[in-house]
Amino acid sequence: MKDINEHIKSLRSDYSKMELNERDIHKSPFLQFEKWMKEAIDAEIIEPHAMTLSTVSIELKPSARIVLLRDFGILGFTFYTNYTSRKGQDIAVHPDAALTFFWPQIERQVRIEGVLEKVSASVSDAYFNSRPRESKIGALVSEQSKSIQSRELLEEKMNDLSTRFAGKEISRPEYWGGYCLKPSVFEFWQGRPSRLHDRIQFTLSEENWLIQRLSP
Repeated sequence: MKDINEHIKSLRSDYSKMELNERDIHKSPFLQFEKWMKEAIDAEIIEPHAMTLSTVSIELKPSARIVLLRDFGILGFTFYTNYTSRKGQDIAVHPDAALTFFWPQIERQVRIEGVLEKVSASVSDAYFNSRPRESKIGALVSEQSKSIQSRELLEEKMNDLSTRFAGKEISRPEYWGGYCLKPSVFEFWQGRPSRLHDRIQFTLSEENWLIQRLSP
């Protein structure tokens, strides 16, 4: 591991593509996020909607994983998962969570903190019904986060359910659905030279967003 660690220590990038200043930023963090998301899409970043979801367990142990953003707006940021998964168990006891987007090609990061709530059954149904058939069956196959004996057993269950539901509608299982993170803090990070990065934070105070620059 010595060689790879020496290589890691030598890695350097001096960010210089863009800047972020108070006079140009939207007064609404949602509009600022929309602007940056559009620019990430235009930059042809692979899966710009991929985000790190950080949660805390009942033992106060942090955990993080990548999930996919499926909807956002002034009500919050929505993703879908198995409610019985590790993340679902965390959220059930500690709904406070954080999202992180990182778009290295345009030297940007967005951090969002807030509280997670389940979306309505009708919203989860609508999204589930829009998914490819294989993804619907996959939601039935996977007991997410639970130990399994082998990949072969998983594929066997997939084949069995594909046969059972051939020509039939597949309904959303009750243990699968969406969460919406309702933000209280946004941080927009733009890489700058000499590690003097731009960091603009939005903090919700009553119904207003307070804007301040943070030291890098």
